[in-house]
Amino acid sequence: MRFLTEPEPARGMAEPVLPGIRRIVAPNPGPMTYWGTNTYLIDAPGGVLVLDPGPDNPAHVGAVLDAAGAPVTSILLTHTHHDHLGATAALREATGVPVHAWHSPAAPGFVPDVALHDGDQVGEWRAVHTPGHASDHLCFAGPGGVLFSADHVMGWSTSVVGPPGGNMAAYFTSLRRLLERGDQVYLPGHGPMLADPLSFTQALLDHRQAREDAIHAQLRAAPQTAAELTALLYTDVDPQLRRAAERNVVAHLHKLAEEGEAADTGDGWVRAG
Repeated sequence: MRFLTEPEPARGMAEPVLPGIRRIVAPNPGPMTYWGTNTYLIDAPGGVLVLDPGPDNPAHVGAVLDAAGAPVTSILLTHTHHDHLGATAALREATGVPVHAWHSPAAPGFVPDVALHDGDQVGEWRAVHTPGHASDHLCFAGPGGVLFSADHVMGWSTSVVGPPGGNMAAYFTSLRRLLERGDQVYLPGHGPMLADPLSFTQALLDHRQAREDAIHAQLRAAPQTAAELTALLYTDVDPQLRRAAERNVVAHLHKLAEEGEAADTGDGWVRAG
């Protein structure tokens, strides 16, 4: 797959990405977050929507409030991983506005003010439930074929799908759902805008299928642990990402097991069926 890159963005500043939409990149760069979490400011009647407050970082919360330029009217949350959820409480306290998120959040102790179901709308933005990376993952679709794809589809990298919160079968289904929708541009949770999202999403689905086929082929030879499969299939992975790669392998194995194609013997995984 060909991934997208971008120069390191300016910190603490909102940059326009599309008409009526600006992005502030949080100061949490890393191998799992690229330059940092994208917090989006979305113009709306009467003020601004904030999508994904980002990590628990007071400087980032201050930058979001300074850049808003109008009253914040609502907070939208794509999922409850800490790099998206962390600043939510501080931003809600500062603004007093409701937090809209999936009705069954994965993060213990978090309760949204407005519980969203698939198809619910917040202003012009419709919630699209896309589990896989996380059970409570939402994309938000709006005018002009724009989709906030969060961590479901990102141009700079593949997404980690790690059990128990991640589910590879659900991820495949959610990718196919986005292909069927046909949105024209994706704004992800990390990294740059995807201006040709459908071809990239199809390539991502093909990549995942090829990885699954390779795992299935390895199981024909002998029982394999997830760690052994990771070593065989991810020969050039950055050591910092090896654990994430193994979580993806485990998710593929669970999907194959659900489909009756693999089984865990206790000593390793084998082909079934």
